[in-house]
Amino acid sequence: MNKLRQVILITDGDEYARKAIEHIAVEIGGRCISQSAGNPTALTGPAILKLIKKAPYDPVFVMFDDSGFLGEGKGEQALKYIANHKEINVLGAIAVASKTHKAEWTKVDVCFDKEGNITPYGVDKFGVPEMEMKQVNGDTVYCLDQLDLPIIVGIGDIGKMGKVDHYTNGAPVTKKAVEWILERSGFYGEK
Repeated sequence: MNKLRQVILITDGDEYARKAIEHIAVEIGGRCISQSAGNPTALTGPAILKLIKKAPYDPVFVMFDDSGFLGEGKGEQALKYIANHKEINVLGAIAVASKTHKAEWTKVDVCFDKEGNITPYGVDKFGVPEMEMKQVNGDTVYCLDQLDLPIIVGIGDIGKMGKVDHYTNGAPVTKKAVEWILERSGFYGEK
């Protein structure tokens, strides 16, 4: 029987996000499916699944992006396919805020602001807390509420947030979100 792959879903896939996630994957010893990046996501769910299964070790970071289109786009279709696949164990998801304000949103368990502080409020793309509790607005977060995910962490725009989260700075906000998911998912205890 195949071992379930341990995956973290990320609702962003532009060049900044890809570089930040690649950097974090190297730092923590995971793998980033760089080919899942794109604005929008170009690969289908089955194509991404093949790449996940080829990754030499876990956790596997997978990016999904809808490029600002409203409604369910290719990124969300691929995300749903991966999240619901029997060979995948989703450790958690990082819901990335975007300028799609109030059009598409998801509930989150917690958010990290641009300073790396936990906040019960949602954050905007700059990592600034908003007024809504535990809610993030974004263009590729639309389907997260429909999925049975153990942990959803909201953050600002990966690799950006006024350069605070840039990969050359170690993408500290994104790294905190990843570490939070790994600690609470029990991943570290599985090794």
